[in-house]
Amino acid sequence: MGETWMSAVTPSPELLAFARRWIDAIPNRRPNDLRNMMTEKEHLLFVGTGEDEIWAGSSVREGIGDFFGEIPEFLRHEEVFAEAYEHNGTGWACLCHEIVFARQPDRVFQVRSTLIFTLEDGAWKIVHRHGSVPIPNMDFTGAAQTAIADLVAAAKQGFSLDQREGFASVMFTDIVNSSRLASAMGDRLWSSEVARHFNSLREIIEARGGQFVKSLGDGTMSSFPSPEQGLRAAQAILRATEASDGPAIALRIGIHTGEVIQTREDFFGTVVNKAARIAAVAAPGEIVISGDTRDLAGAVEGLIIHPPADISLKGFDGLHRVHRLEWKA
Repeated sequence: MGETWMSAVTPSPELLAFARRWIDAIPNRRPNDLRNMMTEKEHLLFVGTGEDEIWAGSSVREGIGDFFGEIPEFLRHEEVFAEAYEHNGTGWACLCHEIVFARQPDRVFQVRSTLIFTLEDGAWKIVHRHGSVPIPNMDFTGAAQTAIADLVAAAKQGFSLDQREGFASVMFTDIVNSSRLASAMGDRLWSSEVARHFNSLREIIEARGGQFVKSLGDGTMSSFPSPEQGLRAAQAILRATEASDGPAIALRIGIHTGEVIQTREDFFGTVVNKAARIAAVAAPGEIVISGDTRDLAGAVEGLIIHPPADISLKGFDGLHRVHRLEWKA
């Protein structure tokens, strides 16, 4: 029985790329990426080097940016070991790095990181992180790093984040052929290409008035104040992807519009879930928008929106009207 189980464990280029993006977000000061890659569930566990650095719960996620933000500026950050595996919706990765801080250019620190992942609604999320260095945090960073401890303590006293509702067009993108490309290019090159892809999308989204909310494995989520801004960004993304001199990425995009709940810089609610489902039914190289998005966009110069189709969406009852948005015109 043990041999059967172990035979199903396979190396995971996807999780290795995911883990490298997590590590890369630390020295590059991307707290939103760190937070969005972690589960929102209460079973999230964060383990550090310090004697008391074992924290659990969703508050860990909100304090992660401040925790890593206390680390000094990096002069060098080099990977010396990395591997990742998965089995039946669970995965794990181990990475070791050598770090040199700008304020201590003659000293090399070795850092070890272990990440455990689970699939949540089709997206990998970190549920356990264990990082360690061979010295105390005060010697390592010059700070005790209490951000997560403070948030966990506040949560136990009924701490809650400010929450608000608002209107938005939510867009999801997804790389369809990521596993094939990762296998062909190798983990390191593919991870670099995905990072470049995300940076390109962020620029396009922000240039059209949108907000790059988060990355989700090999996909992204963003929001726009109006449907037209979302539609034009989607067109620009596929045009830029087609014109890229990088690997032939096959991208699908879905957009839905309505009332969403925003907590800090993330978005929740039925509109978000439906936008993700619409993206999932899009074909490679296709933009699919909801009937609501099409109605609210109205007649927009230069946009060609195809006739409606009624489709079923996973997790939603009945049929739902969608339209395909032309992007090659």
